[in-house]
Amino acid sequence: MRVTLISSEPVDYTIAFANGLAPHASVQAILPVSRYDRLRQWFDHRVQLHLVDWPRTRSPLNPLFLAGLTRRIGRTCPDVVHLLSNTTLWLNAAAPFWPWPLVTTVHDVTVHPGDRDTARLPSWASGMMARQSDHLVVHGEQLRQAAATQFRKDPHRVHVLPHPAIDRYARLAARLGLSRNAPTGQFTVLLFGRIYAYKGLQTLLRAERLLRDKLPGLRIVIAGRGDDPWSLASEMGDTSRYDIRRGFVEDHAVAQLFTDADLVVLPYDEASQSGVLHLAGSFAKPVVVTDVGELAATVTPVGMGMVVPPKDPAALADALLRLARDPDLRLAMGARAHDWSVGPNSPCTIGAHAMTIYNDSVIPSAQPWPKGGIA
Repeated sequence: MRVTLISSEPVDYTIAFANGLAPHASVQAILPVSRYDRLRQWFDHRVQLHLVDWPRTRSPLNPLFLAGLTRRIGRTCPDVVHLLSNTTLWLNAAAPFWPWPLVTTVHDVTVHPGDRDTARLPSWASGMMARQSDHLVVHGEQLRQAAATQFRKDPHRVHVLPHPAIDRYARLAARLGLSRNAPTGQFTVLLFGRIYAYKGLQTLLRAERLLRDKLPGLRIVIAGRGDDPWSLASEMGDTSRYDIRRGFVEDHAVAQLFTDADLVVLPYDEASQSGVLHLAGSFAKPVVVTDVGELAATVTPVGMGMVVPPKDPAALADALLRLARDPDLRLAMGARAHDWSVGPNSPCTIGAHAMTIYNDSVIPSAQPWPKGGIA
């Protein structure tokens, strides 16, 4: 089978998904050169990369880009075209003219509170792409039901395909020979990713304040783009406990952050799923997550961490304290997380699941098109 992937974001998901599909199909990936040129080394050699100039949303070059993109897709002779996100506005204008079965991955059915990146795209644009796709992929059963309702899709055309493990940073850490770089007695909790309102930053800060006298070696590392954590300094118990790194984090720094962490925290107020969870597993790190979206449904069966209610600093503080005091439990949870990331949640396993969806649902339901379509 020939599968053509099209994506601009999210980068790490795109790499993991393409690599996972490569052992099972002939994979062509059409991607923006500005985002992926430096990342060529992380793609499986079997993925045929087509890196193209990809205009900004407001560029007048978009109509020409879409015409060229359509011709390029046609030259790959795909059995399936899979958009790895529904958040590229201009693709809505081209998709109706594509005579190939179209699958689109919807990572978030609705925009998270405070997510300024996604909110830049009009809601009608992401919804239109989802509605005009033949099939949708989401990352959990709750999201499947929500997507079917939100986008008025037949539930049989909305498929659950877990987010694959993100392993390229762990591979980089191994390549660089990284080791834990933290003082003896320090307990490092990492909050990583886009730091927006829904990520539960306030809950984490209040939990730290509750732990002020109970966990003297606590270190909170907050790294990523988004809101300024220092704007909430009044919520902190001890500001000297914090290591805050705002902005884009280079790959080698990401690898070191996860190597140094004792656990990864996802204290989200609201969520659908999280790529950070799938990154933590590849580093064999235990997690503490809140019971929102698909997080608990992912963590609990694997036994890779603890689940607490959202917006509950006391419950979060108790979970952090328990894991800080029980290194054997952390080690066991981390080992289960790693086994999951290289087994049931490995990119190759998820790629095999994707092939089942393509073969059993997408291709059999494809509508016939007139011959002589796209040259």
